[in-house]
Amino acid sequence: MTGEALPRPFRLIAYETVGSTNDELKRLARDGADEGLIIIAGEQTGGRGRRGRAWVSPPGNLYSSILIRPDCRAAEAAQLGFIAALGVAGAIGELAPHIDLRCKWPNDVLANGKKVSGILLETEMVSGDRPDFVILGVGINLVSSPRDTPYPATSLGEEGAPGISPPMMAAAFIRHLALWLATWRQSGFAPIRDAWLARAMGLGEAIQVRLERDTLDGRFLDLDADGALLLGLPEGSRRIAAGEIFPARAA
Repeated sequence: MTGEALPRPFRLIAYETVGSTNDELKRLARDGADEGLIIIAGEQTGGRGRRGRAWVSPPGNLYSSILIRPDCRAAEAAQLGFIAALGVAGAIGELAPHIDLRCKWPNDVLANGKKVSGILLETEMVSGDRPDFVILGVGINLVSSPRDTPYPATSLGEEGAPGISPPMMAAAFIRHLALWLATWRQSGFAPIRDAWLARAMGLGEAIQVRLERDTLDGRFLDLDADGALLLGLPEGSRRIAAGEIFPARAA
């Protein structure tokens, strides 16, 4: 890292190369690792994003996974994606304050309108509706970004913020994540929702929502109390629990 102490209970294991930081951390979580364990890797040979997409992982970017053991229902645990996005945005804002940052529902962060970070939540249940643990997989493009992606991607270097190393970004991210995680546990989702909406891409605007088997065009009205997107349609509002959003012009 950068020599600074991490906030409790976070602690770090660093790998030069790993197949997937999420998979490695899941293995450790199943063996009883405590909350706060973080894995970062110089590169991944089997990184993945949402919907099983490959996450291209060349050296120089941040590839990390964080172990959380939330005491809540699975539906509430999904709110950790918003917490992670606020942690990413806070860290980038600290290290590269000139970049315009937006949160893209549900789990992406945009730098000057292009995707600079993706977040993958993987939850493992033991019984009932309460997760044993949640893995927050967080990738941040520091020096390079993939091409030919569904949503345009960029890196901090490409946006005029070169020289940010993975250890620098990891330390800043963990610090901001810890603050938002404590806020969530003390005050619930409402302050997380408010802070996320203040950075939301497309709020109040026409958007396209791509579902697994359908595509909807409407207006981004709000988030509900659980973090689902409320989409305005001619027949009324519709609650969207999972999907991907794009500006209406991308339709």
